[in-house]
Amino acid sequence: MSKTKQNLERSKSAEKSRAILKGAMEEFLKHGYAGSSMDKVAKASGVSKATVYSHFGDKESLFNAVIHDLAQDRLKASIDVQQSQFSGQSPREVLSAIATKMITNATQDSVVQDFMRIIIGESGRFPELAKAYVNNLAKPVIETSTQYLKDHPELEIKDPEATVRIMIGSLVYFIVLQEMMHGKDIMPLESDRLINTLVNLIIKDQDC
Repeated sequence: MSKTKQNLERSKSAEKSRAILKGAMEEFLKHGYAGSSMDKVAKASGVSKATVYSHFGDKESLFNAVIHDLAQDRLKASIDVQQSQFSGQSPREVLSAIATKMITNATQDSVVQDFMRIIIGESGRFPELAKAYVNNLAKPVIETSTQYLKDHPELEIKDPEATVRIMIGSLVYFIVLQEMMHGKDIMPLESDRLINTLVNLIIKDQDC
């Protein structure tokens, strides 16, 4: 097979993968994990069921791929402390920006909230769903954020990882309670208040 033909085949394969991921996301959002099938994904993607299996193996692997894609496109890239846009900013500014983006993305993007509902609602029966979330989103964000705090010893944080988990956990709970459980209608709280309080607890009174 010529190099040109190989490149064409790879391009077609990549296009099919993108189509399958798009179709799978639509099906998971519409029917949930339990209600979705490789048949439905194939129809939504415009490919054969054999093609779906050849690209992703099984439904669990496909769901992992969808979560990974979602994390890269919508979440991880926007709250990664290693981004060049944070270069030169103080830890206070960086942490505030990360928290603000995390809440803004989750509250303004219904897809993110719908996937959180699927993961929370069905992880009891399908623990692989929760593991997909942890591996593809929570773990990388916690690890990079922990390393960021370690790289700033002037903050004198004794346990950077626990500190990051407290911060991320508070933000996730805020999103779940206020947006997904309609807490904003019963006990509203401005996101700025939460973010400022969290950052002040971490940075304390230091002018960083």
